[in-house]
Amino acid sequence: MNDPTLPLSGLSSVGGKSVIARFDGGMLSSNSGVLALAEVEKRLRVADRLARCMDDPRCPDQIAHSLADMIGFRMKMIAAGYEDGNDANRLRSDPVFKMAQDALPSGRDLASQSRMCRLENLPGVRELVAMGRAMVDLYCASLRQVPKRIVLDIDDTFDAVHGGQQLRLFNAHYDEYGFQPVVVFDGDGRFVGAVLRPARRPSGAEIRPHLRRLVRAIRSNWPNTSILIRADGHYCSPQVIDWCRANDVDFIFGLAPTTTLRKHVADLEARTMARFEASAKTGKVRRFKEFLDGAASWSRVERIIARVEVGAQGADTRFIVTNLAGGKAKALYEDLYCRRGAAENHIKSWKTHLAADRTSCTRATANQFRLFLHAGAYWLMWGLRAAMPKRSSFAVAQFDTLRLRLIKIAARVVEMKTQIRLHLPTSCPHQRILRIVLDRIPRLAT
Repeated sequence: MNDPTLPLSGLSSVGGKSVIARFDGGMLSSNSGVLALAEVEKRLRVADRLARCMDDPRCPDQIAHSLADMIGFRMKMIAAGYEDGNDANRLRSDPVFKMAQDALPSGRDLASQSRMCRLENLPGVRELVAMGRAMVDLYCASLRQVPKRIVLDIDDTFDAVHGGQQLRLFNAHYDEYGFQPVVVFDGDGRFVGAVLRPARRPSGAEIRPHLRRLVRAIRSNWPNTSILIRADGHYCSPQVIDWCRANDVDFIFGLAPTTTLRKHVADLEARTMARFEASAKTGKVRRFKEFLDGAASWSRVERIIARVEVGAQGADTRFIVTNLAGGKAKALYEDLYCRRGAAENHIKSWKTHLAADRTSCTRATANQFRLFLHAGAYWLMWGLRAAMPKRSSFAVAQFDTLRLRLIKIAARVVEMKTQIRLHLPTSCPHQRILRIVLDRIPRLAT
């Protein structure tokens, strides 16, 4: 028996007074900050963009929840920390989630878990390709002005699975079955795209068509924008390099060391080591060198930059290859290539804070759609953070911090005849920043 009027037992007295707790508070929610995400969604229209890529097979006069409504509800659930479709059954009656979907707190409940499951299995390959294009269009629409140049960070990440999912593959490095999706962010952390794939190192023949579709979609929006592809040594293949040169795309890739490459820096390594030995040995000594060389499989020699570093733990030499003609070797390595490490933080935000690795569907198409749903949640959280004042600590906060501080806020919802009142905690420590953000969200680019 679940009687909300019965008091909750087991609570100790406080200050000599007994504590009586009942589940009779009425329409309450612990996620009132979801309304801020709803305002971001109204600007970015992520759910509408994805929904337009699918045909709804349902009978129009029997539809209770549109595709856009279900996608929007699912993305807001993920952003609020409810990444499982089963959570829909517990949140579909939450008054704040209803309001976030433009429904009255006393109105019809939102979509259930079973509807969410059918939604995830609805799109086919053609629809998913269209969604990938829609994500690129969303990225382009998120900038107010057409940029002269953009930097795209491409990387892959391991996603362990524990079932019989399509495309799963055993990866000896991680000693697990899983996927290894390729994800793309721009230099400022905006999400550009994601492709589900087996858990193996991507080959040049696989990456080339992915880059072709990506660059074609971007140039359909920005035909005159210069594009720089930045990635680690996994993507430094003859097919990718030749394609970039043939399509006027700049690149800067990590390069695996070889015997031939080390011959170019043998003298520099010896001099750097000698300089370190002659120093106080309190810090590292770093030197750079550039030269032209290429692997036997390359169609031509390329500009290669070597970074030689000697410290207390010995010598460490790294190589990168680029088709950029200008810039000094040190600046290209430290100020341009090394910033690729920020992509790891973006992947962490998407994968760890938003549970993008929750790809437990049997069908590969459903798991690819889930990647897009989590990408949509990423855009909602990114938009919330982008609305922060630049000098605020929230402007660089992790997504889980934003969720804890600004989304997980309790509220009592009172629906009246002409208005809906939200009674928020008087002790909420972030009232000021929430007021500022809600005022700034309408200025987000769409």
